[in-house]
Amino acid sequence: MNSDQATLIIEQYGLQPHPEGGFFAETYRSSGLIPESALPAEFAGGRNFSTAIVFLLRGNDFSALHRLRQDEVWHFYLGGPLRLVMISPDGRFIETILGRNGTAGEVVQAVIPAGWWFGARPAAGAVFSFVGCTVAPGFDFADFELAKRPDLLAQFPGLETMILEFTR
Repeated sequence: MNSDQATLIIEQYGLQPHPEGGFFAETYRSSGLIPESALPAEFAGGRNFSTAIVFLLRGNDFSALHRLRQDEVWHFYLGGPLRLVMISPDGRFIETILGRNGTAGEVVQAVIPAGWWFGARPAAGAVFSFVGCTVAPGFDFADFELAKRPDLLAQFPGLETMILEFTR
């Protein structure tokens, strides 16, 4: 896989820059709507049942630490392995490698629980990683919070190296 393939994927899927880093395009938004009254109190307004995007990170790109109010499932598609890092609300750090090589501990899917901070970047040597993300209830930017480096450093001082790597 080379950088020309990443450029072709960006063009083929009409990917646009994402606020957290990388490139994305929404590929699915269910027509069904969950009413606000059926959602937890932290959701303002109704949400679609589910949404999905495709997401590409080039070798030097990273998805900055952020969190959502809902669970997100990541799916590996093409390119090199992807490092997916997560911080639980109580400060546990988990790193998962998305990829095709199960014998090397890579997985093709990973779930980020609601409320966890998470970020991603292609693994060392990967030219790009092309993945998908599915969110339920459906994604709304009102549910998205981009991490502020000073706040995370104060909250999780033992994770300084990772926080510096995955924040701007």
